[in-house]
Amino acid sequence: MLLVAVAAGLGACAPTIGVPVADDAANPKCAEVVLAVPDELAGLPQVKTDSQATAAWGEPGAAVTLRCGVTPPEPTTAGCLGVPSNAGSVDWIVTDDGKDTWTFVTYGRDPAVEVQLPPAVSTTRTSSFVSDLNRAVSKVEQTRYCM
Repeated sequence: MLLVAVAAGLGACAPTIGVPVADDAANPKCAEVVLAVPDELAGLPQVKTDSQATAAWGEPGAAVTLRCGVTPPEPTTAGCLGVPSNAGSVDWIVTDDGKDTWTFVTYGRDPAVEVQLPPAVSTTRTSSFVSDLNRAVSKVEQTRYCM
């Protein structure tokens, strides 16, 4: 009985990451995406989030966050990167805010998925781990491709 109480108490201490909900988070495809995300990303454990159709890995202030249901980007001159993996290729539009926060948004998928890497992560890890999200993101059909 004590072991159950201690385990329950430890679960209550787990951090919850605040992630803004996307406009189309209620899209059923987003549920499929979030259910398919990996338990670990770039060595960071998955942690709880406080909003629908989101996921996070790391700790408060230094977490990689994922939001499904963001507005799909229109064709753009921003960098578009095709990221291959065993789960298939995913096209991402990649932007940097100039302060070492990198944002990846899927291209050609509706709903779109956004992944943000804060400076605490982007300066200590490569962004190549976005390929680990391909299996989850591929739950949304791709209808357009990077050129």
